[in-house]
Amino acid sequence: MANIAKKVSWSGRGDDRGERTPLLNGDEEVKNNRQLSGGGIFHIGRLSTVDLEEEITPEEDIVRSRPKEIPHNEKLLSLKFESLDYDNSENQLFLEEERRMSHMGFRCLEIRRWVICGLIGFLTGLIACMIDIAVEKLAGYKYFAVKQNIEKYTELGGLSISLILWAVLNSAFVMFGAIAVAFVEPIAAGSGIPQIKCFLNGVKIPRVVRLKTLVIKVFGVICSVAGGLAVGKEGPMIHSGAVMAAGVSQGRSTSLKKDFKIFEYFRRDTEKRDFVSAGAAAGVSAAFGAPVGGVLFSLEEGASFWNQLLTWRIFFASMVSTFTLNFFLSIYHGKPGELSSPGLINFGRFDSDSVQYNLYEIPLFIIMGALGGVLGALFNIINYWLTIFRIRYIHRPCLQVMEAMLVAAVTATVSFAMIYFSNDCQPLGQDKAEEYPLQLFCADGEYNSMATAFFNTPERSVRSLFHNPPGTYNPVTLGVFTLAYFFLAVWTYGLTVSAGVFIPSLLIGAAWGRLFGILLSFIASSQSGLYDIHIKLQSVPFLHWDAPPTSHWLTAREVMSSPVTCFNRVEKVGRIVDVLSNTSTIHNGFPVVAHTSENDEPGKICGLILRSQLIVLLKHKVFVERASSRLSQRKLQLKDFRDAYPRFPPIQSIHVSQDERECMMDLTEFMNPTPYTVPQETSLPRVFKLFRALGLRHLVVVDNENRVVGLVTRKDLARYHVGKDGLEELHLAQT
Repeated sequence: MANIAKKVSWSGRGDDRGERTPLLNGDEEVKNNRQLSGGGIFHIGRLSTVDLEEEITPEEDIVRSRPKEIPHNEKLLSLKFESLDYDNSENQLFLEEERRMSHMGFRCLEIRRWVICGLIGFLTGLIACMIDIAVEKLAGYKYFAVKQNIEKYTELGGLSISLILWAVLNSAFVMFGAIAVAFVEPIAAGSGIPQIKCFLNGVKIPRVVRLKTLVIKVFGVICSVAGGLAVGKEGPMIHSGAVMAAGVSQGRSTSLKKDFKIFEYFRRDTEKRDFVSAGAAAGVSAAFGAPVGGVLFSLEEGASFWNQLLTWRIFFASMVSTFTLNFFLSIYHGKPGELSSPGLINFGRFDSDSVQYNLYEIPLFIIMGALGGVLGALFNIINYWLTIFRIRYIHRPCLQVMEAMLVAAVTATVSFAMIYFSNDCQPLGQDKAEEYPLQLFCADGEYNSMATAFFNTPERSVRSLFHNPPGTYNPVTLGVFTLAYFFLAVWTYGLTVSAGVFIPSLLIGAAWGRLFGILLSFIASSQSGLYDIHIKLQSVPFLHWDAPPTSHWLTAREVMSSPVTCFNRVEKVGRIVDVLSNTSTIHNGFPVVAHTSENDEPGKICGLILRSQLIVLLKHKVFVERASSRLSQRKLQLKDFRDAYPRFPPIQSIHVSQDERECMMDLTEFMNPTPYTVPQETSLPRVFKLFRALGLRHLVVVDNENRVVGLVTRKDLARYHVGKDGLEELHLAQT
C-alpha cells in the first residue's frame, strides 16, 4: 500500500475571519488547501472524491474546489472540531491557588455560583419574554391584516389577493430571518440543541455561544415564527439560555471587548460547561413554564457530565427564569398579580381531579404511543434524506435564503387552500377563545374550523386542540391538517433559519390524538366504563368531574327549582308540619328568610335548615311557648341530633296536637346562618364547580337584593349531559 499514490480531496467551508462550523446546517465553502506529505491534497471538511490512479491537474482542482454538488459521506469525522478541557490541570499554579484559598473562600465561590445561576435565569427569562412579545405582536399584525383582507374580498371573489398578501408577508418575515442566519451567523440556524448537546459533551463548536449568535438567534426565531413556518421558538430559547450562561459566567464579552473583572475563577471549560447546562435548563423552563422539566431535559438530553450539587443550582436557575418570564409578561398584559406561563402549563391546565383513566384505555394509549413512534421515525427518515439533499445542492447562502422563502410561500398557500376548501363550520359562541376566527363562506355566527388550526401561531393551535369542546373539529379537518402539517414540518426543519421542532411535534401529536379520540367515539357509542354505564342505566343523579362543556350559556335561574318553600325565623308549628307532610315537597333543605309576605314575594335569606333538624325539633317540642312557660326540662343539645342520625323518624310518626299547631318555633338557633348562595345569573359550570367541589346538597339562588328565588340540588345539575345532538336535558320522575 505504501507505493500506491492516493489523491484524497476534502471540501469544507472557511473564510478570513477564522474557522467556520458547518455542523448540522449544511454550511459549505472553499477551504484553503493544505499540502500534506505523500503528495495527498487535503481540503479539511467532507470527503468528496477518492482517486487511486488519476493525477489531478491544478485546473481540475480549481473546478472541483467550487462544486455545484457536494457529495456527503456520514462515515467521516471532521477534523475541524477540537475538544474542550473538562479535566482540570492540576499543575503547580493550580495547587498553590488552592492552598492559598481559605474555607471562607470556597464558600464564597459556591455563593457566586448560585448568584451566576440566578443571573442566568433572570436574563434568560427576559430574552424569552422579549421573544414572546415580539412574536405575539408581529403575528398579530400579520393575521389581522390578512383577516381583514379575506373578509373584504370574500364576497367580491378576489381571494387570490388575500393569498398573495399572506404569502408575501410570510416570505418577507422569513427572508429577513434567513438572510441574517445565512450571511451573518450560520451557526444560529436550526434549534441549536444539537450544537449545545455537543458542547456539553466536550466538543468545541466555534461561535456556538457567542453574543452575535445570540442576537441572530433571537432575531431569526422571531422572524421564523411570525413568518408562519411550521416551527416553534422553544428550541432556540434553549440555545439562547446556553449562550447567556456562557457569557454571564465568564464576567466578560469577547465580542464587545469588555471585561467586567468578575468571575475570573470560572474562566475554564469545566465551570463554563456547568453554567451552560444551567442556561439550557433555564431556556426549557422559560419555554414551557416547567422548572423541573428544565432540569430533567438538561440531565437526560443535554449534559454528559453531572453531579448532585449541580441539580439544585440548575433548578434554581430554572425557577428564576420561569418567574422572570411570568412577571414581566403579566406586567406587559396589565395583570401584575396574575402569573401564568405561556408555555405548556397553559396548553392543558391539567388538574389531578379531572384526570381519570379506565383499565380498558391503557391498550389504547399504548397503540397511540406506538403510532406516535412510527410517525416520529418517518419524520426522521424523510428529514434525513432532505438534509442530505440540502448539504449536496443547497449549500450557498443565497440558495438557502431562497429555499426558506419558498417554504414560507408554500406554507401560506397550503394553509390558505385548506381553509378555502374546508366546509367545517362551527358556531362561534361566547365561550370560544379563538384569536382570529375566519367566517369565510360559513354562515353568520359561525367560523371556519380549519382556520383555527392554520390561522394561528402553533402554540395557539395546540391550546385550541386541548381546550375546545367536543364537536369543534370534524375528523376530515383533523386528518387533512395532520397530514399537511406533518410534511410541512418535515420540510421546514433544517432550513437556514432559527427555529425549533418542539411545538410542531406537539401540534402534530395533539391533532392526530384528537382525531384518534373522535374515531374511538364513533366505534364505541358509549364513552363510559362499565360502572358508569350501570349508574346511568339506574338513573342515578351522579355528578361527574366537570359540567357539560357546552353548558356555559345556561344560568342558575334556568336550572334551579322554584318556587322555593321558605320558613320565617320564627315559624308556626302547624305550617312546618304541613310542609313536611306534603308529599309534593321533595326538598330536604329549606331557606330561612327574614319574613315571608302574603303576596308570595321572596324574602331575604338569613339561613338554611334541614328537614331532619326540623323533625328533631318537633319531636322534642322545641316551641317558644314551652320555653317561656318552663315546660321543657332541658335545652336541646347537638347530641340529640347525632342520636337521631342516620335514621331520622318520618314526619308521620311525630304527634302534634291541635293546640301545639298554634305554637311558634324559633329556628334562629338551629339553622345554618351562612349557607352557600349564588346569584341567579351564575353560569351552570360555575354552579357545578361550587356544588361538586364543596360536596353541597343544597345551593340557594338569590337575586341582586339577596332574596331567595330558587334552590339548586344534585338532581338539577345531573339532568344536563352531552348527547349525540349536543346538550340534552333528562326528565325528572319519581321512579
